Amino acid sequence: MRNTVNDTTTLENPVEIEKQRWEQTTVAKVNQKFPELKAQFTTSSGLPVDRLYVPEGADVATVNNYLTKLGFPGEYPFTRGVQPTMYRGRLWTMRQYAGFGDATEANQRYKYLLAKGATGLSVAFDLPTQIGYDSDATIARGEVGRVGVAISTLSDMERLFDGIPLDKVSTSMTINSTAAILLAMYIAVAEKQGVSPAALTGTIQNDILKEYFARGTYRFPPKPSLRLISDIFAYCVSHVPKWNTISISGYHIREAGSTAAQEIGFTLADAICYIDTALKAGLKVDEFAPQLAFFFACHTDVLEEVAKFRAARRLYARIMKERFGAQDPKSMMLRFHTQTGGVTLTAQQPDNNVVRVALQTFAAICGGTQSLHTNSKDEALALPTEESVRLALRTQQIVAYESGLINTIDPLAGSYYLEDLTDRLEAEAENLIKTIDEMGGMVAAIEKGYPQSEIEKAAYAYGRSIATGERVIVGVNQFTETEETRFQIFSVPEEVERRQLESLTATKAARDASQVAAALAALEKAAQGTDNLMPFILDAVRLNVSIGEICHTLETVFGEYSENSI
Repeated sequence: MRNTVNDTTTLENPVEIEKQRWEQTTVAKVNQKFPELKAQFTTSSGLPVDRLYVPEGADVATVNNYLTKLGFPGEYPFTRGVQPTMYRGRLWTMRQYAGFGDATEANQRYKYLLAKGATGLSVAFDLPTQIGYDSDATIARGEVGRVGVAISTLSDMERLFDGIPLDKVSTSMTINSTAAILLAMYIAVAEKQGVSPAALTGTIQNDILKEYFARGTYRFPPKPSLRLISDIFAYCVSHVPKWNTISISGYHIREAGSTAAQEIGFTLADAICYIDTALKAGLKVDEFAPQLAFFFACHTDVLEEVAKFRAARRLYARIMKERFGAQDPKSMMLRFHTQTGGVTLTAQQPDNNVVRVALQTFAAICGGTQSLHTNSKDEALALPTEESVRLALRTQQIVAYESGLINTIDPLAGSYYLEDLTDRLEAEAENLIKTIDEMGGMVAAIEKGYPQSEIEKAAYAYGRSIATGERVIVGVNQFTETEETRFQIFSVPEEVERRQLESLTATKAARDASQVAAALAALEKAAQGTDNLMPFILDAVRLNVSIGEICHTLETVFGEYSENSI
């Protein structure tokens, strides 16, 4: 492939001419603000590497195919990446998902990760927090701080981020049904640090639809849950403009057993529902769409995963432009966080998981992710140890600084197999969206059990292929060991729950009961009407009103969701 724009024979190729136009306009503009990390990128042997490689042939079919389906990074349809210079200009955010015990313990882990080179935080909350129950609730017994950090009040949130400047760190929070409350707490902590909400950067997952068919941490029915989401969209447009208001998650869909195409299709169908909801609430697409983000899994079939990310970007760009009439290119960009595949990890021979995660890291970077969490080798057994977390982070750093993958953009483009796979995954995902549209949208499809059923079929087929030996999983159904692997297991001490309950009791006792009652009454009245609920939730959390008290108040108006048997 020729790439020297001074070569006159090359400029006869319309793709090369367009590449020169892209470099002189789109690339030059971004380089003025964010120069590339090096003046010259080379291989380890010293060979120069161009920022982008394009087809050498100039026949009409090749040109049309390239310009309409691939294009250039930072330009529609964003197949080759959402940023013009991708990792040559800025590395992905290395964001390790962490949280356990009480806020003090989790805070220590965050400081450890930042000290080891993490460039962003990703907060895991315990199940009571995710569903909206305080740590002292009967239903929370035995679950406090187990699979994430326990957060009940603003006091907990303050301890969680003690000594961590929120204007310097980007924070992602995996929280859905209670996302509005945790975002309000985060804003309130920033205010106490003297940081304006306008300066905050990060993401709340806030994707409730996938909870109904792939994960299960819901509290309220779909309609009021969608209202909370559109209220967050509207509030952040005006007050927290740098914040990603939702991370529409394919990760949990894939973890539930979906195929790669189903991960794309169901995720984008969820996105369509959220966008429709916001438009019906009176928002304009180009007001809120630039703050939408996505979250995908990355499994070990490297080329399928790379193709999946490229297909998702192209399909989303087309949906935003053609279906919703978006004009702002930022509204058409599918920006996403990636987590390596939790379900691909094995409890047998856990050291093998290091290799799996390395392959998945390679795929995520070749696929153009904006941030990445690499799983630790022991996560099939328990919460990861500090040693395992450090190794997972080092995996990202080795890929970033030693592999050469950052030298050029979309390095696998042009492979006959990869481009065909990208096209097939896009077409299959689009057909799934069409089926959901015909059912009346994603909420109706969930009520009919469609995504649940499709995921169950895919999960069964995958599991059966392992059981029969058709699919080899090293250490599980082939190349097994007779001796049991001895492994250090991390566990959350029993005293954590007691300590959290003592802290929560003290926090509640120190409040002004009349102020708490007034804040909850105002929230209930607002929920009965049509006011944006974010200001009322913020007023409540500033008074240390707990997540359980807020959710109980909203539940009296919204009701509680109960899954229908399919």
